[in-house]
Amino acid sequence: MLGQVFGYSHFRGPQQAIVEHVVRGGDALVLMPTGGGKSLCYQIPAIVRQNAGHGVTIVISPLIALMHDQVGALLEAGVSAAFLNSTQTFEESSQLEKQLLALKLTRLYAAPERINTPRMKGLLASLHERGLLSLFAIDEAHCVSQWGHDFRPEYRSLSLLHETFPDVPRMALTATADHLTRLDMIERLKLEEAREFVSSFDRPNIRYTIVEKTDATRQLLRFIQTEHDGEAGIVYCQSRKRVEEIAAMLQDAGIKAMAYHAGLDAKLRQQRQDRFLREDGMVMVATIAFGMGIDKPDVRFVAHLDMPKNIEGYYQETGRAGRDGLPADAWMTYGLQDVVNQRRMIDTSEVASEEFKQVMRGKLDALLSLAEDTRCRRVSLLQYFGEDSQSCGNCDNCLNPPAVWDATDAARKMLSCIYRVQQASGISFGAGHLMDILRGKLTEKVTQYSHESLSTFGIGTDLAEAQWRGVLRQLIAKNMVRVNAEAFNTLQLLPDARQVLKGEVSVLLRQQALSSKPERSKRGAKTSVKGMAEAALNAGALERLARLKAWRGDVAREHNLPAFVIFHDATLRAIADQSPQSLHDLEGISGMGVKKLQAYGAEVLRVCMAPA
Repeated sequence: MLGQVFGYSHFRGPQQAIVEHVVRGGDALVLMPTGGGKSLCYQIPAIVRQNAGHGVTIVISPLIALMHDQVGALLEAGVSAAFLNSTQTFEESSQLEKQLLALKLTRLYAAPERINTPRMKGLLASLHERGLLSLFAIDEAHCVSQWGHDFRPEYRSLSLLHETFPDVPRMALTATADHLTRLDMIERLKLEEAREFVSSFDRPNIRYTIVEKTDATRQLLRFIQTEHDGEAGIVYCQSRKRVEEIAAMLQDAGIKAMAYHAGLDAKLRQQRQDRFLREDGMVMVATIAFGMGIDKPDVRFVAHLDMPKNIEGYYQETGRAGRDGLPADAWMTYGLQDVVNQRRMIDTSEVASEEFKQVMRGKLDALLSLAEDTRCRRVSLLQYFGEDSQSCGNCDNCLNPPAVWDATDAARKMLSCIYRVQQASGISFGAGHLMDILRGKLTEKVTQYSHESLSTFGIGTDLAEAQWRGVLRQLIAKNMVRVNAEAFNTLQLLPDARQVLKGEVSVLLRQQALSSKPERSKRGAKTSVKGMAEAALNAGALERLARLKAWRGDVAREHNLPAFVIFHDATLRAIADQSPQSLHDLEGISGMGVKKLQAYGAEVLRVCMAPA
């Protein structure tokens, strides 16, 4: 089935064990990194179980774009599939419902909102009564958890699947969930008896880099131009306004870029998403409204201009890079203001409970610790998900090990200043004012509160303001200082600061906090991933590859699908390298299933054997 339909010679990781378990009718909770092959884990059981007479598989997904592309890919592979969503007319939906009841579909994709409608419940009940409801596959299942990074209330209604159809197997799949989120998923979806399959969260092809924010716009432009010129990427910003500004800046610099956020017309968002999926070398600048389920394999970088809310969100978003297994970059720039902004959004929420806020603060602190850690980024990241690993030799901290300095004296000055100001005034102040006091600046506010008389006034003239911001940011990461967003972003001491003030412990901080100069990378000259992948091809193979890509583009436009749905780049490179002379020569090439061989084999041979 794997080779015949999908054209692959072997399973990856735990795929085979998952498939066998679900085919036998078992419930499953599947955690597998983005690009790890989650969809195959329910696509193959859907085919096998239908062939065995168990009926139709229902795939629940929150994403219209993903439904469209996955259904398109399945149809290309010769599998009957369809989706029901809000883009269809009543007549189109009615026709699909008839096909469903007539068992003309192997699987049907639907959004969680659709599953909970009386009409859909009636369709499912009718199939169930006939013993023809085979499997429920719940994709992006972390959305059910309030502790997850992308909670969607409509997912809570999916508990009805167990209550209404207790004998129908269910599988929940996600790329990102910490221990707390997993427990919530199990409880909400009633999967207490499900077998858990947890793959390694490691994506060794992704290089993680986190840099101190100095001039974020210029830093981003330099990163794209020097590391990923002409390659596809995603840039995440926190606000819609910032998205528009960065997209315009990249366009002015000659980079193909578009803006995407929830404030745009739905039709325009869809058009831009389609362009991103179908065109080469496009950069999408977006809020987090963009990305979940984006199945574009050749995204070479994901950049964050603002710090995400938590590690789960960061991991999910960076995981959209390098889905083809080739080298990719996860690059982020952040500063003290990012910490303040994220803390403010948590603390000032009027709808969140105090328990929820406390959990979110802990998740934010974990991300801040990752950013400030001097260890291997991969070790820190995987440790968050409960996985041990070794230094990767490929992240920024491994390639350019950060120097540390004894910042005990600077830390005591900062902590003492926060304490003295609080003691003298009875109120707390923000970072800017504290730094003015440390650096001996007679501002209007300093004189208003007579803070020039404090013993800490002027004791920090040895460091610049940017350097003090680095010290403060790392003290926040070390849980010695907190930003009280409910009190105008004022600074307050935490219990861990006491030992430092008493001189009982020393404080080591990253040396980078003392320098605004960018680190020089040790990677050497940049070679594009495209160049690396095609370097082994001879001149004739490169000509065949160019013709194959042009042909694939024509077919994709004709079918209104992204080019990679027709054939992945890796499949085309293998064809170009082998220079097939017959249909038999095409058999066994990864990605060339039986249906695709029948549909495209002759054309592929024609393109390959065309005169140069």
